[in-house]
Amino acid sequence: MEDYLVKALAHDGFIRAYAVQATNTVAEAQRRHDTWHTSSAALGRALVGSLLLGATVKGDDKITVRIQGDGPANGIIVDANGNGDVKGYIKNPHLSLPLNAEGKLDVRGAVGTQGMFSVTKDLGLKEPFSGQTPIVSGELAEDFTYYLAISEQIPSAVGLSVLVNTDDTIKTAGGFLIQIMPGADEETIANIEEQLKTTPRISTLLDEGLTPEEILKGLLGTDELQVLEKMPVQFKCDCSKEKFGEAIIALGAEEIQAMIDEDHGAEAVCSFCNNKYTYTEEELTELKAEALGGK
Repeated sequence: MEDYLVKALAHDGFIRAYAVQATNTVAEAQRRHDTWHTSSAALGRALVGSLLLGATVKGDDKITVRIQGDGPANGIIVDANGNGDVKGYIKNPHLSLPLNAEGKLDVRGAVGTQGMFSVTKDLGLKEPFSGQTPIVSGELAEDFTYYLAISEQIPSAVGLSVLVNTDDTIKTAGGFLIQIMPGADEETIANIEEQLKTTPRISTLLDEGLTPEEILKGLLGTDELQVLEKMPVQFKCDCSKEKFGEAIIALGAEEIQAMIDEDHGAEAVCSFCNNKYTYTEEELTELKAEALGGK
């Protein structure tokens, strides 16, 4: 199934809902970063949650999610935008922790239960908007939910789920975000809360072949879903040799000369996608000339 995200309204517009099938997107991140199973689940959930948050902003507007807990994952950073593009990395990709008490992948054990969850929104204004909340769970879905409730004052429910194969590859990945608008009646809210308690994990539903639309209908207890938009989502990094070249120029002529003298070249690796860019002595000499203002 192709990866895509659905934006919808239900219950006379008082419920705003998003659901995403992100298996290929998370699989691409797993492949690029060679994540082991616990890291795969943690990074996967962060990517899915960031896609859902990204769907709440427009077009090229960007959000950055930073999850800095006290667990051995050592932190997760994800960028997403309103076009369905996402990229991210976990600082410790090689985590294979024992299963937790429920027999599930121990994402909480990887992320930790102390630390900060922060979101920066670059909406094309002079100053980006930043909000942060303490990590309340480490399972991540609850942390996204708490952030939305506290920082953005929107009662929300977030579900994030990643099924990992025994060889660390991704079987299915997806998630949902349900937001309650002012004026929603108590009965509707109670019914949705009940559905959330009894609905299986979204990755299980995706594995059974359900679409994001069908999952939302089940979660919201209605067939009357007003789909506003369906958009493809993908792992996409905007790094380039030119951008890294600009970063090398910013180091200054002296630093660049040291690279030439000591290493006879340079290699830059993108944290987000693991792409590698190499620079020869000749290329570094040209970058040094630019650092000197073309002198």
